[in-house]
Amino acid sequence: MMRRIISRSDDETLEAGRAIASTIQGGEILMLRGGLGAGKTLLTKGILDGLGFDMDEVTSPSFTLVNRYPTHEFDIYHIDLWRLEGPDPDVAVGLSEILSDQAAVVIIEWSERLENVPPNRKIITIDIEGDGDDPRSIRISE
Repeated sequence: MMRRIISRSDDETLEAGRAIASTIQGGEILMLRGGLGAGKTLLTKGILDGLGFDMDEVTSPSFTLVNRYPTHEFDIYHIDLWRLEGPDPDVAVGLSEILSDQAAVVIIEWSERLENVPPNRKIITIDIEGDGDDPRSIRISE
């Protein structure tokens, strides 16, 4: 199934994240793809807000690589692969250990750098096009 959302503002991008959150049941991997400034972290803030986590506490994991956010139902891991070079970025962030929690939701920015897509998990691919003040096209594929 594929959905497309056009976002014309930061508020609409946050709302798109909340809409995505309404479909999450636990155990999903959200593969975010889009250029610098496309709104990947902003969309993640909306997702976390929709899952009951204070979105003001959500920050980009560009330098920490992984941020963990506990919600009432499951943990959410927000991973950024942008700064990682070379083979096996999944090893550098400890992805196999994170995935040992079958209920955890994993959100991966720059997911196109991931060489091995984890098996036996529901994968949701989110492509974001556009940046800055331009409208964003958000394609969600399950």
